[in-house]
Amino acid sequence: MAKKELVSQKYAKRSTMGEIWHRLKKNKGAMFGLALLILIIVVALSAPIIFDYETQVINQDLANRLQKPSMEHPFGTDELGRDIMARVLYGARYSLAVGIIAVVIAIIIGVTLGCVAGYVGGAVSEVIMRVTDIFSSVPTMLLAIAIVSAFGVSLTNLMLAVGVTSAPAFVRIARASIMTVRNEEYVEAARALGVPTWKNVLVHMLPNSISPLIVQATQRVASAIISASSLSFLGLGVPQPAPEWGAMLSGGRNFIRDYSYMTLFPGLAIMITVLAFNLLGDGIRDAIDPKLKR
Repeated sequence: MAKKELVSQKYAKRSTMGEIWHRLKKNKGAMFGLALLILIIVVALSAPIIFDYETQVINQDLANRLQKPSMEHPFGTDELGRDIMARVLYGARYSLAVGIIAVVIAIIIGVTLGCVAGYVGGAVSEVIMRVTDIFSSVPTMLLAIAIVSAFGVSLTNLMLAVGVTSAPAFVRIARASIMTVRNEEYVEAARALGVPTWKNVLVHMLPNSISPLIVQATQRVASAIISASSLSFLGLGVPQPAPEWGAMLSGGRNFIRDYSYMTLFPGLAIMITVLAFNLLGDGIRDAIDPKLKR
């Protein structure tokens, strides 16, 4: 009996975030994904220290073109003599920035519309959800291509296109989460005290229904990186000669038979980054699942 009381006291002392972190630490896959993600971020931040952007990433050196991996160039050089390792490391900065900022855009659009639909309900909710269904019915890549083609090829438009195509998922999740808590007593009490609607949603309702949004955001970053790389592969992403992984894959496909390393390393970079976010996202989903609480 005393042992059970000690265990209950131990868990009672933890905060909600502490309990989530405790369960997350037990998930080996999530910890592996977190370690990979930290490594990728460190590599991305340290790229300017290791390599010179103008000399090794942008400028052409035709005398050293298509050199296979060596001590001087660990990942080899591309068809223009640029160091592939330098381009892959700098490419991490572009891919992470596009993935994270695109998801932030999706969260701002999706959560705002979802909260309005969930809280107000009625005809407003129907209009928002039907517009969301229209956007969801169009293939995400096709919609992204249309947006980039309409506004022009640039890094900003790429982030906007990926963010808009990711927003419908957040609209649905935010609406469902708000509808779950909108009739709770603390929401009614805040409404009775005259708390403004926007403050009631942001301060009382959204924090108590944010768990599924966190999981969706973590997993959507991986999808956003794949979408951005796909658009860059098609020539609609980050403008040349910026070292984006999808653009590097596109440039190396013509040399894949004799110089496969040109596509191997950018492809591995995409795979490892997406794997890290997916493992972490799955771990967070399991950690915040109330069914897994003791």
